[in-house]
This record gives sequence, structure tokens and C-alpha cells, in this order.
Amino acid sequence: MNPPSASLNVLRRIAMLCALLVLLIAGVSAFLRLSKAGLGCEPWPSCFGEALRALQRGAAVDDNAVQTVALARLAHRLLASTALVLALLLALGHCTAKPLHKGRAALALGLVATALFLAGLGLLTANSRLPAVALGNLLGGFAMLAVSWRLAAPERPGDAAPRAAALWALVACGLVVIQVALGGLVSASHASLSCADSLDCLRQAARQGWPWPTLNPWREPAYDVASALPINPAGALAQALHRVGAIVASLAVLVVAWLLHRQAQRRAAATLVLLLSLQLAAGLWLVSGGVPLAGALLHNLLAALMVAALARSI
Repeated sequence: MNPPSASLNVLRRIAMLCALLVLLIAGVSAFLRLSKAGLGCEPWPSCFGEALRALQRGAAVDDNAVQTVALARLAHRLLASTALVLALLLALGHCTAKPLHKGRAALALGLVATALFLAGLGLLTANSRLPAVALGNLLGGFAMLAVSWRLAAPERPGDAAPRAAALWALVACGLVVIQVALGGLVSASHASLSCADSLDCLRQAARQGWPWPTLNPWREPAYDVASALPINPAGALAQALHRVGAIVASLAVLVVAWLLHRQAQRRAAATLVLLLSLQLAAGLWLVSGGVPLAGALLHNLLAALMVAALARSI
């Protein structure tokens, strides 16, 4: 049995509001993360990594000295606090609903746990330069978006599962999350300018002997004093994996869209195809435009929407 429709509709509206807030948080967080990684500085690209170099020389660098960054930090805190309150309301509503819907209650509790994890991560690792911290914030935010968007979705009939589209959506969502993690590793390890294109990334990674330890997110990126740019030449491997993985993830998303179309869910299928097309275009803009900050932010936003759309189809 399902919760009363009126109660469920209220909870769905709260979940929708939470999803929108988390999407805003993801955008602000991406701006802070990418700015910290050196994107958007002036004059580009010669300024890339100046903050990291200053820190490694022992100089103090105050990100809050930049007014835009300071305002973004304040907005991030306010939005995150509001999202946590909404997550608590969702957990309370779903756990006290009569009759209890165990699946939705578990998702709501997971949403609260993720929000608390992110809050603790922010408090304990505010000044950390480890890529693992950036990845924790990135993936945690995407998880909150996917769960809140799933809670906002209409409840399916009892005979609707299991479905081939749901299984493929789960696979595609996992592949996209891996792509997100690789992209976050590229920016957090200051590897945005490690190579020019896919072939160049593969050539450099092969020339370096495929340095798999460079993918370790617990290693702090170091400035290579032998060259001005890029800061992390060994990041070519992460770049290569990210670009090759984009092909695999795109194919999986297209399979999901095709299955949804066959099940007469044409709007969901069209949404996935549109998001994928925009994401590929944003990726090309990043490569051809020398990694502009606006392009990186758009790339991040589209990835978040892709994860949310796939999670809703699971």
C-alpha cells in the first residue's frame, strides 16, 4: 500500500524544492572547486595554479579576498543549511507516514545521512587540498540531487518493476558517476591543462608508463618546477580515462533512451538525448576553448542533471 495521496504530494513538493536547492548548491560548489583549481583566473592560462604554487612556497593565500568567492561561500552555507532542513522534513514525513513506504523512507534517511556527511566533511576539511575531499563533496552533492529527484518522482504502479530500462538506467548512472569522479579528479589534481586532446592524453599517459598511482585521490597535487604549465603533467592519465569513458557512458545513456522510447516514455527519452547532446557540446567547448570556467561549470551542471534524470528512471 502507498501513503495517502495528499501526504505523498506534499512530500513530493518538498523533495522537488530540495532537489532544486541541491542543484544550486552543486553549481556554487563547482564554482568554488574550479576557482580553487585555478580556472577563471586572469590572465589565463599563465595564472593557472598560482595559488597552489604560493601555498607550496609557504605563502598564505586567502580565497575570501576575492569578493565573488566570499559571496559564493556564504551562499553555499545558506543553501546547504536549508537543504538539510528539507531533508529532515522528508525523513520525518516518510518515516511517520501511515502506512509506511519502506523504500521512500530509506531514501529519505539516506538523504539526511548524506547531508550530515557533507556538513561534517566541510567542517573538518575546510582547507584541505586533497582531491579525495573535493570528490567527497562532488559525489555527495550528486547523490543528494539524485535521491531528492527520485523522491519527487510519481510513485510507480506495483507491477512496473523490474524493467530493462531501470536496469540499464542503473548501469548508465554508475558510468556517469565514474565520469563525474574522473572529471573531479582532473580539476582537483590541477590536471586541466595536462594534454591537448584525446590522442595527446593517451600518448602522454603511455609515454609516462601509465602512472596509475596518480589516480590516488589521497595524494596532494604538486607543482612541477620543471615547467610552467601544466601544474600536473601526470594528470594526462586521468584526462585520457575521462575522455574514453565519455564514449562508454554516452552509449549506455543512448541505450536507456531507446528503451524508454520503446516503453512510450518519450519525454524521458528525449530529455536524456538532449542532456547528452548538450554535455558532448560542452565537452567540445572545453577542449577547443582552453578550459574556460563557464564551460566547466556548464559541464558540471549538465552532469548533475544527467545523474538526476537517470536516477528517476531506476
